[in-house]
Amino acid sequence: MKLIIGNKNYSSWSMRAWLAAKQSGILFEELTVNIGSDDWQVAKRQSDEIMPSGKVPILWDGEVVVWDSLAILEYLADKVGRDRFWPKDDAARGLARAVVAEMHSGFRAMRSECPMNVRARIEGHRISEECKADVVRVLQIWAEARARFGQGGPFLFGTFGAADVFFAPVVSRFITYGVGLPGFAETYIETMWEQEWMQAWITAAEEEEWTIEQYEVARQR
Repeated sequence: MKLIIGNKNYSSWSMRAWLAAKQSGILFEELTVNIGSDDWQVAKRQSDEIMPSGKVPILWDGEVVVWDSLAILEYLADKVGRDRFWPKDDAARGLARAVVAEMHSGFRAMRSECPMNVRARIEGHRISEECKADVVRVLQIWAEARARFGQGGPFLFGTFGAADVFFAPVVSRFITYGVGLPGFAETYIETMWEQEWMQAWITAAEEEEWTIEQYEVARQR
């Protein structure tokens, strides 16, 4: 199994697929590409069979190729058992699926105004009302998940699963931009930041030498 991902400092979708692959427990080969380079742009145009979507992440498993982070997570869940990613309880699983889908398709203002930049620490970053609404919505999701289904552990639904995988880049964003948060959210962020796979990703991101200027623009706002 091979997972093609983008820069660990910037690629939030790659982070999700990588964490999902780690959670699956399946051994996989990792290939990291610099999505900000000219070589990557050329490769995208010339390698339709290798990269059907022209985007990362991409999972190769023998004859099978899967792109899109949520599709990758679901493919892995099918291979190893869905309980590894999703809560067993029907109500908890329903909420987990809903919030993962919402994260996957929404929060455009936050994505645009607060691009993931694991290495950076930015003070006084100004955001729009739309982005503030996104932040509030994230906190609502976290509060509901923790209050209703978080009794079994420190993660959103108790144990580490799909919801934590999909909100992991948001954790990074909140740290990068110094977003003021209530106590329960700070506790969750600390738990996620110290999680062993997150720490491995963070260390690799800090060691990367690549810089993509368009994702550094937020420093100058």
